[in-house]
Amino acid sequence: MTRKVVPLGVSIEPELLGHLDRWVRRRNARSRSDALRAIIRRELGRERLDDPEADAVACVMLLYRHDAPNVLNRLTRAEHRWGEHIRSSNHVHLRGGSCVEVVTLAGKRGEVIDAAEDLRGVKGIAFGDYSIATPSVVGGRTGHRHPHAH
Repeated sequence: MTRKVVPLGVSIEPELLGHLDRWVRRRNARSRSDALRAIIRRELGRERLDDPEADAVACVMLLYRHDAPNVLNRLTRAEHRWGEHIRSSNHVHLRGGSCVEVVTLAGKRGEVIDAAEDLRGVKGIAFGDYSIATPSVVGGRTGHRHPHAH
C-alpha cells in the first residue's frame, strides 16, 4: 500500500538543522523527511501511551546468573502469570554463567507495564529493563482481547 505524502516546507534554525542532519546520519535514515516522520510517530506514540487502555507492545530484557538459586523457576512462574500477554520469550546463554532473557509482551499499556515490572522484579534478576511502544503509530493493533477476568 502506497501512502500519499504531502510536501511540507519547514523553517528551522541552522543549529537545529545541524542536529537533525547528524541524527539522520546516525539513524541511517534515508532523508530528513523520514527522520521527521519518525520523530512525529514517536511523539504520537508517547501521547497515546498516556492512556493505560492503549494498545501496547514491549520488549523486556532480563539479565541474571544461570546458577542463581531458583531464578529459573521464579521466572517461569512469573511468565505463566502473564501468559496472555507474552508473545515470545528468547533465552540466551552468555559467557561466565550469565544469561539474558528477552520477552515480548502485548496488550493494554497498563497491563504490559505491570507484566514488565513483575518480570524484572523476580528475585535473582540482576538487571531488568523494558522498552514500550504502541503499534497504532504504524496502523497496527495488538489483537489482545479480554476473555479473562483481571
